[in-house]
Amino acid sequence: MEWLSLANRLIRRSLVASGVESQVVRLRGVDVHYYRAQGGGAGPPLLFVHGLGSSANAFFRTLKPLSKRFGSVLALDLPGNGFSPVPSQGPLALTEYVELILEFRRTVIGEPVFLVGNSLGGGMALNVAFREPEALRALGLVSPAGAKVSDARFGQLLQSFHVNDAKEARVLANKLFARPPLSLMLFADELRKMVSTDTVKSLVRQVSPADMVDPANLAALPMPTLLIWGQSEKLLPYEGLDFFRAHLPAHAEIHEVKGFGHMPQMEHPRAFVERLETFAASRGLGRA
Repeated sequence: MEWLSLANRLIRRSLVASGVESQVVRLRGVDVHYYRAQGGGAGPPLLFVHGLGSSANAFFRTLKPLSKRFGSVLALDLPGNGFSPVPSQGPLALTEYVELILEFRRTVIGEPVFLVGNSLGGGMALNVAFREPEALRALGLVSPAGAKVSDARFGQLLQSFHVNDAKEARVLANKLFARPPLSLMLFADELRKMVSTDTVKSLVRQVSPADMVDPANLAALPMPTLLIWGQSEKLLPYEGLDFFRAHLPAHAEIHEVKGFGHMPQMEHPRAFVERLETFAASRGLGRA
């Protein structure tokens, strides 16, 4: 049985039953699935972008709680992930994902957003912020990719996604979570499948140190910016946090959080939501 597929369908069914919309929109010639939780708060729309091999379902425990503070909360499945099919022409290039996020913001949302990206999604969110800073009311970076690190560290990071068997999948699970859930360790082969898709392989092949963010662009970010980095982060090298500390603008908030790993939205959703809400409230966003 495809346990991962079943789990994802059950999560979507649960979200829809709770009032979250599950929709598909065609953008730039590809179908994009997304969730939208209509909110009752005064804050701007909040848009989540997932990481490599992940999906919008990674944020399923945060959509409804955050909708109390924001006008709406959205999470999209980048093409080739989650419920968004691989485009007919094959996996997209990294730059095309950024263009698609920009188009999604313009077409589906239509107003400036609080953009929050995790892992590779954080790197994409940074590129969106560089391209169209006026489209963002605020920027949230959760264990973001994109920091300039040594070639050796960069190579080790990419090697983490070369998973050939269940044993190597369990090693990756231990990097992704401070405490990997037992179900993931028991069904580690499902994680292997997640990171062995053509979409993931394509992105791992094409990304290079040249794609890392320019320190000058980081320093020039004008919007309120939050960086969340877990003290139990094991996938990204610690020097990545040093890079962001050195180059983010002085107005950015940097939270190094005890107990958080690479994907706190899954392990500690309540504490994760509280971090976003507190930051938004301090910047005049997201009041209930």
